[in-house]
Amino acid sequence: MSVSDLGDLAAVVRDGDVLLLTGAGLSTESGIPDYRGPSGIARRATPMTVRLFTSDPLARRRYWARSQLGWRTIARAAPNAGHHAVADLEATGLLRGIVTQNVDGLHTAAGARDVVELHGNLDRVVCLGCGDLTSRLALDERLRAANPGWDAEALAVNPDGDVELSEQAVSGFRTVDCAVCGGMLKPDVVFFGETVPRERVQHCFALVDSARSLVVLGSSLTVMSGYRFVLRAAKHGLRVAIVNQGATRGDDKAVVTVDAPLGEVMPALVERVRQRATA
Repeated sequence: MSVSDLGDLAAVVRDGDVLLLTGAGLSTESGIPDYRGPSGIARRATPMTVRLFTSDPLARRRYWARSQLGWRTIARAAPNAGHHAVADLEATGLLRGIVTQNVDGLHTAAGARDVVELHGNLDRVVCLGCGDLTSRLALDERLRAANPGWDAEALAVNPDGDVELSEQAVSGFRTVDCAVCGGMLKPDVVFFGETVPRERVQHCFALVDSARSLVVLGSSLTVMSGYRFVLRAAKHGLRVAIVNQGATRGDDKAVVTVDAPLGEVMPALVERVRQRATA
């Protein structure tokens, strides 16, 4: 990261009304891997799709067995310097809002308040039958009770709370249904192939329309779910700045791009913005 890059980024932020769009790259320094590393190469095949989850009981069992271990890893993760810097930046009053593609809840844990969780949050579980919402912790307790002595080891952890797990470990796992109606339980997150709730998308579009600039943090913008906000910002003449390790799909729309770790860039950005404000 060069001094001039940081200065250009700070200049965009200091003008205020900044909308932040954050992705998995912001959470890698908390021990949660992203789908694409700095090289932009996918780490694994496409995660669980909503169609497979809802249509195949074996696929659901595989997901919940793997998620039972993966969620614990996500739940233990702590906000890193990048998350804390985002919360500090929000406290300056320069932000219009924060839209995150992450499902780990680390923005809120770091103290940020105005956060739109575009893809939901792994801490919640929803019944597809009656709509009942429960905590993932409560489901964890029920799954532990249903699987006494189940002792599996994760081979790899993914950012959606899924893990790589042996078929032997999966075959011995028992799932549970909704305690209210007996319906199918699903994490309250948007799976691949699933549509983000329309009202949530419209709220994010409204945030873009009311902003002066859009700053992307830690996203390759590979999927349209986040990239559409960059397209919207460019269409309306907003300045776009991108901080990410590696190239992104939106680089040609950006007036500033910074290729560096978020835990390094964001604290330095907050310090630069505060110095100017008190000068």
